[in-house]
Amino acid sequence: MRNNATLHQALTLLRSRPMLWLLFWINALGTVYGYYWYKYQLIDTYDFEPAWYLPFVPDSPTASLFFTLTLLYLLRDERTTGVGLGKRSLLRGFIEAFGLVTSFKYGIWAVAMIWSGYALGDPVAWQDWMLTLSHLGMAIEVLLFASVMTYSVSAVLLVAVWAFANDWMDYTKGIFPRLSEVLMPHLDTIQWFTIGLSAAGILAALACLPYQKHRLRKV
Repeated sequence: MRNNATLHQALTLLRSRPMLWLLFWINALGTVYGYYWYKYQLIDTYDFEPAWYLPFVPDSPTASLFFTLTLLYLLRDERTTGVGLGKRSLLRGFIEAFGLVTSFKYGIWAVAMIWSGYALGDPVAWQDWMLTLSHLGMAIEVLLFASVMTYSVSAVLLVAVWAFANDWMDYTKGIFPRLSEVLMPHLDTIQWFTIGLSAAGILAALACLPYQKHRLRKV
C-alpha cells in the first residue's frame, strides 16, 4: 500500500502544472534543436527529392513536437477541469497517440543507434550522452503520461498507418536518419529493428488504454 501511495504522489507531482510547464519547454526546445539537427538532410531532400518526402525526414523532432502539443492539452485540462478531463476528439487522440507511439519508438531507436555505433568502434562524445539521456526521456515520459491521455483505438490505428509508411519511406526511398559509417553495412538489420519498434510502440499505446482512468466527457 505504501508503494502505491508513493507512486501516486510521484505521478501527481509529475502531472502538476509547474512540472507540465517545465516538460513543455524542455520538449519544445528539444523539438527546435531536433529540426535544426536535420537541417542539412532536409535541404538535401528538398533539393534532390520530391517535396512530399519532407514530412518523413525529421523523425525524433516530429515525435517530440506531437508530445509537446499533448502537454498543451494537459495544461489546458489542468487549468479547467483537472488533468485528463478535457474534451475528447479524434484530432486530440491522434496527436496524443502519435506522440506516444513515435516518441517511444524513436527514443529507443536513437539510443540503440548511438551505442551500436560505439560497439562497432565509434567514439562517444558528450553529445552522445546528451542525446542518450534526452531520447530515453522521450520514451519514458510518454508512458508516464499515457494514463491521462484521451486517444482511442481508432487514433492508434491511424498512427500505425503513418508509422509503417514512414518506415517504408525511410528504407525504400533512402531518407532514414543519417547513420554512422560503421552502421551502414547493417542497414537491413536496422530496417527490421525500426519496423519492430513501430510495432512495439503501437502495442504499448494499446496496452496503456485500460489505464486511461479519466475518460473524457463528449460535449
